[in-house]
Amino acid sequence: MSRPNIIVIMADDLGYGDLSCMGSEFRTPHLDRLAASGIRFANWYSNAPVCSPSRASLLTGRYPHRAGVTHILSGRRGSVPGLTGGVATFADALRDHGGYRTAHVGKWHLGTDLAARPDQHGFDRWFGFTAGCFDYYSHLFYYEPQVQPVHDLWDNGREVYRNGEYATNLFTDEAIRVIRDWTREDSNDPFCLYLGYNAPHYPMHAPAEYLDRFRGMPEDRRIMAAMVSCMDDGIGRLLDELDRQGLTEDTCVFFMSDNGPSPESRNWMDGRADPYYGGSAGIFRGHKYSLYEGGVRVPAMLSWPGHIDGARVLDTPLAAMDIFPTLLTLTGIDPTPYEPDGVDIWPVLKGEQSAVDRNIFWRHHDNAATRRGDWKLVRENGTETLHNLADDLSEKRDLLEENPHQADELRQALQTWEATIP
Repeated sequence: MSRPNIIVIMADDLGYGDLSCMGSEFRTPHLDRLAASGIRFANWYSNAPVCSPSRASLLTGRYPHRAGVTHILSGRRGSVPGLTGGVATFADALRDHGGYRTAHVGKWHLGTDLAARPDQHGFDRWFGFTAGCFDYYSHLFYYEPQVQPVHDLWDNGREVYRNGEYATNLFTDEAIRVIRDWTREDSNDPFCLYLGYNAPHYPMHAPAEYLDRFRGMPEDRRIMAAMVSCMDDGIGRLLDELDRQGLTEDTCVFFMSDNGPSPESRNWMDGRADPYYGGSAGIFRGHKYSLYEGGVRVPAMLSWPGHIDGARVLDTPLAAMDIFPTLLTLTGIDPTPYEPDGVDIWPVLKGEQSAVDRNIFWRHHDNAATRRGDWKLVRENGTETLHNLADDLSEKRDLLEENPHQADELRQALQTWEATIP
């Protein structure tokens, strides 16, 4: 098996029910196409219900506390520590031990300190922003009361101004430019691109042409549809570029969202204080910030034509931290020295293995949860509940009193894991 090119794409605050292949009422044909050419994951998890720690887990293969990022990081310019220097990303490993050319485009949100930026974590080149969000057109960060508005767009560490250019299109254009640059190089080395879209995270901005596609929809759902549709078109353009360059069968493409949809009232952008429900978690309970399924079960898919059979739906519970060891194994690098918490899921992807026997754990502030098999224990806002996801995907029924032994088993595992968290 030859080493594939790798593209990892992460959306921002995209809910489980916000793609047509996951049941949305609006169309996302290009992500549907990606899913149809490979595997759509019905049980894929983020390792956190918020941005920074979920991204840290994807990149390092570790639970957030072992990557050094346990909460949403500030957008304060130039002084926020983030991703731990001693922890490798998949870009570090692929570049240093696999000869890969590496690039990051888009949202970083793993620290604004110079030591925390992408070039210090395995990426040869990077273009994007370091905070958790910014204005889609001016590229200003202004979302923390204690932080003065700051411009936040960088090209290999040099501040650049692209005022008026819609961020989603800007990042798609740059990702395509990177791939074209690599194909022009006289090199047989494979490449790894990490593309972090900030859509559909607030502020809720979208070009008029996309808003016009969804006339008649409720206000909050319309802007969500427009933002997701623009990102979907961008991913379509990226896939088309792979086709044009003859790279499709040589490239493994993975896509996921960082957490569930945001209920934050600031999404409204008109001063109202009502919760926002423009994003959809589908049938699931919870949303961003929550450890119920709606906060951590996210849309995800992986395509590698010619190597992975297409049009498959995989129901095995898997997580973002599994990507690191899986990519390393695919490229002939032993992940063991990096001490990932995730596992190599290649046997599951190939259909050689149907399950992974383990607990998956989450911790967000004082809330925590664990899942093993169909059983899930959630401790949220001081209340503990037990759910069987085989019978109750919406986590409506609390089975704690009916299944005390199952609860004890999960509780003990969770307490043991929590004891490892600083």
